[in-house]
Amino acid sequence: MIRFKNREDGGRKLVPFLEKYKKNPDAIVLGLPRGGVVTAYEIAKELNLPMDIIVTRKIASPMQPELALGALTQEGVPIFDEHLLGMAGVTKQDLEPIVYAEKIEAKRRLALYRGDKPPLDLNNKIAIIVDDGIATGATMRAAIISAKAMGAKKIVVAVPVSPVDTLKKIKQEADEVICLDTPETFFGVGQFYDVFSQTEDDEVIDLMNRYSS
Repeated sequence: MIRFKNREDGGRKLVPFLEKYKKNPDAIVLGLPRGGVVTAYEIAKELNLPMDIIVTRKIASPMQPELALGALTQEGVPIFDEHLLGMAGVTKQDLEPIVYAEKIEAKRRLALYRGDKPPLDLNNKIAIIVDDGIATGATMRAAIISAKAMGAKKIVVAVPVSPVDTLKKIKQEADEVICLDTPETFFGVGQFYDVFSQTEDDEVIDLMNRYSS
């Protein structure tokens, strides 16, 4: 099992596996707010690539807030995991209030983090989508769908850690997947980090201002 000091360390450990994209004029690094932006920043900085964000939102189980039953794409389209819905005994109608609230939060974050920057253009781009780790894969799947809808010609997913089963699903939807560790015992992304404190809005805004496209 690989341990990471913090999200920055996770990003730095991913860099050697992404070297072929260094200074590639068609490539862009996309962080998933909030924690994934910290990891993405390190990758973009080391590879001398532009950085931006894709804002997806987890659709959480009403009974287990940490469990993602689906996610919203950046365009606000809900993507559900039918298997998990059945396991949780929850219908899509049950989740409508949560979906509504997450749409509002997604719009808030997009406006707050990107400010007056021009709209993200992924047409014919190599989209390197980065998060600090994957659990159910819901938000990453939503990000992949968003990037494809925006015209990306290649989708690369780069994460420090993920469960094996989740990674299999992601590999079916992305063109390339880089994951440093797939532990058999997986309770949550945070268990593989020494420091996994919540990333605040101000930190995301600062990283976007320091290193964005």
